[in-house]
Amino acid sequence: MRTLYLECNMGAAGDMLMSALYDLLSETDKQDFLNKMNSLGLDNIKLSCKAVQKCGIYGSHISVLVDEQEEHSEDADLEHIESHHHHHHEHTNSHDHTHNNEHSHHHYSYHDICDVIEKLDLPEKVKADAIDVYKLIGEAESFVHNTSIEQIHFHEVGSLDAVADVVGCCLLINKLDVSSILASPIHVGSGFVHCAHGVLPVPAPATAHILMGVPTYSGNIKGELCTPTGAAVLKHFVQKFGSMPVMTTEKIGYGMGNKDFEVANCVRVFLSSESEGHDEIVELSCNLDDMTPETIGFAIDKLMEEKALDIFATPIVMKKSRPAYMLTCLCRLEDQERMTKLLLKHTTTLGVRFKICNRNILSYKMRTAETKYGSIRIKCGYGYGINKEKAEYEDVKQAASIYNVSIADVLSEIK
Repeated sequence: MRTLYLECNMGAAGDMLMSALYDLLSETDKQDFLNKMNSLGLDNIKLSCKAVQKCGIYGSHISVLVDEQEEHSEDADLEHIESHHHHHHEHTNSHDHTHNNEHSHHHYSYHDICDVIEKLDLPEKVKADAIDVYKLIGEAESFVHNTSIEQIHFHEVGSLDAVADVVGCCLLINKLDVSSILASPIHVGSGFVHCAHGVLPVPAPATAHILMGVPTYSGNIKGELCTPTGAAVLKHFVQKFGSMPVMTTEKIGYGMGNKDFEVANCVRVFLSSESEGHDEIVELSCNLDDMTPETIGFAIDKLMEEKALDIFATPIVMKKSRPAYMLTCLCRLEDQERMTKLLLKHTTTLGVRFKICNRNILSYKMRTAETKYGSIRIKCGYGYGINKEKAEYEDVKQAASIYNVSIADVLSEIK
C-alpha cells in the first residue's frame, strides 16, 4: 500500500505542491515529466525546475514560464478574475503581490479552461481530475462574486500557467500510483491581501470557501499561505486530514515557494510503501428485532456489493427478552455516509451507531499456485515479522466442483 502524506505547515500553492510531488521522482522520471508537460501544447507555457534552498534545506522549485517570463505569483490561477456580473478584476495572488496588468486582456471562461484540458494528450483520469479541481475553483469564485460559474472568467495571465500547475499535480499523482493520500491541517496564514477592490482578509474568500470542511489554522505568519489552486488540489485528492499516521517513509519531497519567511517556505511530502500498517476504519451498527433472516441476508449482500470491508450479524437479546440481531458494518472513513444511508435503506432501523476504530493491518500480495486441479490464487499477508497465506475460497471451490473432489483434496495440492 503506497501512501502520500502532505505536510502543509506553510500552506499550499499549486506550484509548491507540484514541486514537492516532482521531488519524489527518480531523475529519469523527473525529466520525462518536464518533457511531457512542455510538449502538451499549452500556449507560451514552459516548465523548468531548479534546486532551491530555504533555511538551509534544499528542495525543488518548478517555474512556470509565460512567454519566457516567470510569473512571480506562487499561484497565479486567480490572479485576475473577471465576472461579467460585477465587471471587475480581482487579485488573489499568494505570496508575492505583483500586478501584471500590462499583459494581454484575453479571458478564458470556465468552459474554455475545460476545453483546453480535454484536448491535452494525457490519460483520461488525469484530465478528469484536473477538470474537477478547476470546478472547485470556479464554484468558489462564483459563490464569492454572487454569480454563476458560467460568468466567471479567468484572465490569460492567471489561467494557462495555473492550468499547468493543476495538470502537473494531477499527472504527478497519477505517476506516483498511490492508494491513499493524507494531509496535515492546512496553515492558511494571517493578515490581509491586497486586491483590486482594496484589502481582503486571509484566507482570501475563494480559498476559505474551498476549504470549508477541511481542518485549517491561521498561525502567526503574516501573508496568504494557502491559495485557491493549492486548496482545490488538496480538497480534491486528500482522503483524510490529520496528524501523520504510523508509516515507514521511503522518500521525502520538498516543494519550495518563492518568498522567504522566518520558517522554511515549503510543502513537504512523505511517500510510504508500508509492510506494517496502521489505519482507521468506521464501525457502523444497529439493532434489528423485526427483520427475518432472509431480509437481513439481503442487506448484508447489498452492503458487501457496495464495498463494505466486512459485515456480520450477531444474535442478541433485547428488551422484553426479544431475540434480535445486531448488524455491524466495517467500512473506510470516506465511505461512512454512503454505508450509513445503505443501512437505513435496507434495514428497518431508525438509527445507526458509529465509532472510529484503530487497527493494525498486514500488507498483502497475491500469488498463483499451479496444481493438478488448475490455478489457485493465494493471498499472502506479511508485516510485523509475520507471514501467512490463505487460498482464495472461490478458486478452491471451483476446482473442487470441476474435478469432483473435496476442498481438502484441492488444498493438499497447494505448495
